[in-house]
Amino acid sequence: VPLDSWTELVVANGFYDQAGFCLLGDIHDKCSYGPWKRGLNKVMLEENFHLRNGRTWMKRISAAGGSAKDELQRAVDWMFPLSVEWFGLPDDKKMHSTQLEYRLKGLTNDQLRQWWLSTVVPYCEQIGVKVPAHKETREGKDVWELDYPFPCEFDAGAKRWDFKQPSTWDDVLARWRARGPRNAEMVAMFQEEFHNFRKAHKQES
Repeated sequence: VPLDSWTELVVANGFYDQAGFCLLGDIHDKCSYGPWKRGLNKVMLEENFHLRNGRTWMKRISAAGGSAKDELQRAVDWMFPLSVEWFGLPDDKKMHSTQLEYRLKGLTNDQLRQWWLSTVVPYCEQIGVKVPAHKETREGKDVWELDYPFPCEFDAGAKRWDFKQPSTWDDVLARWRARGPRNAEMVAMFQEEFHNFRKAHKQES
């Protein structure tokens, strides 16, 4: 889903890069393949930079109040549930565990999702931004619960979730494969640029 404003960009930094930090941080800590593990050192620094940028600006925009904070809340409203999906199928629906068996990563999808929620939800609450999730305690452990059906319907073009309409993971996978409302436009643009490049290259030769 394309980002259309600076506010959406900083929320992407705060949410998407936090997801990247969790996913890649787990690999960096637990991966048994040395070259990949070492290669992530630089990537983790970049993820941390983006994450700090997102958090800093989310806090500033929220503190500004008024229409700026309203815009921030609207961005969070559609980007939070989208980020929750990033970690993939719930553990009870995932058919393969090859990555865990070969120690390419150490945590399951749900464990990674919980890690992300444990960092994002408290921060949003701290800066006064509402998110549809809360913490519960079960058997002495903190568990983060979503306040909506997971998954549920999403209108990518309108950037709007329907929390009253549960969806299926088949629907989610189909949406992922569609690659967003501007996929055809972007593919056409790249194809045109490539065609122009080849045409210019032939003329030079």
